[in-house]
Amino acid sequence: MVYDFDDNYHEGYAGLPEAHVPWDQDEPQPEADAVAWYLSASEWHDEGPKAIGECFDWFFEHVDTAKVRAIVIGGWEECYSQDSAPIVSRLADNANRLPGLRWLFLGDISSEQAEISWIQQSDITPLLEAYPKLERLEVRGGSGLGLRPVRHESLRMLRIESGGLPGAVVRAVGECDLPALEHLELWLGVTEYGGDATVGDCAAILSGERLPRLRYLGLQDSEIADEIAAAVAAAPVVARLETLSLAYGTLGNDGAEALLSGQPLTHLRTLDLEHHYLDEAMAARVTAALPGVEVDLSDPQGEDEENESRYVAVSE
Repeated sequence: MVYDFDDNYHEGYAGLPEAHVPWDQDEPQPEADAVAWYLSASEWHDEGPKAIGECFDWFFEHVDTAKVRAIVIGGWEECYSQDSAPIVSRLADNANRLPGLRWLFLGDISSEQAEISWIQQSDITPLLEAYPKLERLEVRGGSGLGLRPVRHESLRMLRIESGGLPGAVVRAVGECDLPALEHLELWLGVTEYGGDATVGDCAAILSGERLPRLRYLGLQDSEIADEIAAAVAAAPVVARLETLSLAYGTLGNDGAEALLSGQPLTHLRTLDLEHHYLDEAMAARVTAALPGVEVDLSDPQGEDEENESRYVAVSE
């Protein structure tokens, strides 16, 4: 998403229109709880804030933050070399001023601003610790990303988009106690950009022991998608899922065969395999084996039995 300085409103988030910070004072300012507040800075624009700190200053001065429900953090200055730690600290330190915050997106940065692998993130644990009522946390960028195992009673959605997600973060997600989590989506990415997660790193997630309400599981954009599929085929968590996504990765015939040979998947509402390397015969077998399941086999990449030239949908 790109910041448009000619328009106060941005694309929506969490069902709310996004309102730019700072707001054009020539226009009526929206109610604090009626929008998702979008904070973004860039040294490349002649207008608008050059530093994210300026956005926060205006936001806390001009918005009734006690009523704010949603915040989207876009680009910050030199986000390809400066990490998000100051933003995380600013949000965590001001949690008492944001008691109604429920939805947060850290790093809504378009590829025109910085490729996903360039975005410098940091330890996001303070956000979960400071906001025990947070229901939705989304993060874009895996470089420098950190997470420590925590217990969070309210989080219902956790999404991490990356071109390479560190295995330590994947393990930490699995070690978190998240009794309310319904939607978990991890873009695992590739080794070249820090995506060193193994199937073993996913073990705690696949056991489902700390995720009793999970209904959507996405282990996506993975260069080891066939191995992930084989592990998923026997994973206890799958029995309670409504949606399973192995989209955007390098899934081929071997991975699809593992899914078909494993535990039943007919209880699913959706199986998302978008961007895959299945041949036509295997794609037909998957669809035929799952009547009543919405199977997404869009964006086929052609056959590559040797797995020599497969690529994920999102890396750099």
